[in-house]
Amino acid sequence: MSTPDPRRAIAAILLASLLYAGMGACVKALAGEVPLAQVVLGRNLFALPVLLPLLLRGGRAGLRMRAPGLHAQRLAWGFLGMATAFHGYAHLPLATVTALGFTMPLMLALLAVPLLGERMDRARLLCAAIGFGGVLLMVRPGDGGAVAPSLVVLAGAFAWAMAMITIRRMGASGESGVAIVFWFSLGSALLALVWALPGWVWPTPRQWLLLAVVGGVAAFAQMLMTEAYRSADPTLVAPFEYSAIIWTTGLGVAFWADWPDGWDALGIAVLVGAGLWLWRREAALRP
Repeated sequence: MSTPDPRRAIAAILLASLLYAGMGACVKALAGEVPLAQVVLGRNLFALPVLLPLLLRGGRAGLRMRAPGLHAQRLAWGFLGMATAFHGYAHLPLATVTALGFTMPLMLALLAVPLLGERMDRARLLCAAIGFGGVLLMVRPGDGGAVAPSLVVLAGAFAWAMAMITIRRMGASGESGVAIVFWFSLGSALLALVWALPGWVWPTPRQWLLLAVVGGVAAFAQMLMTEAYRSADPTLVAPFEYSAIIWTTGLGVAFWADWPDGWDALGIAVLVGAGLWLWRREAALRP
């Protein structure tokens, strides 16, 4: 059995965050050229070959469903979260979508109380309140234009939080990680195909390449993230996911001149700070 290597796990998290940022940039580059449904299809379809070694490792027994109803819930919530995030990439700066996505842990902390029976206290509520205050600084409802896509991304963050809760329940029911990944990827590809066919636009070679990069890079990033959390203490590696703000800001500035203004920067800082505070507190309470 190999000895856990924290440095390797941290490097994997940083690389995965960079790859996810690159995926978002490719999705943004496809906006207005390829329908959203086809982008979601590419994300899932081209991910399957990359995930194949992981799926084969689990064997046929590892793919067996123990709780089909939970798989259906995970598919519904995860597909909604993916589609709304991609919508956000098309209409908002990359860093804004990433920051809004970090509301997911705050929503998860609140939803875990009624849905998983976890304890609620003032500190958890305060973290959530501060984090959502940062969201208001970024969205600024009176400014108009960015409100609608921001609300879509926030709805997606809620969907991802529900997907995480469903995955916890699946783990408790004995579902294997391979089964969770495989059936979600396959189900998402089929849903996206049904969604995409009525308005299909045949991609150009460049667009096919970008779609393949979206799927392949996302799958590889998912594998890196999984390996990082498997090989080191989650309380050590989780904060490094916030490096995605740096990567997406850099890509947004380089390719779209999306410089965050003062309010955006302040909102991102408040939201990330609240998330890190919540992470540190939950880690300290963990036995």
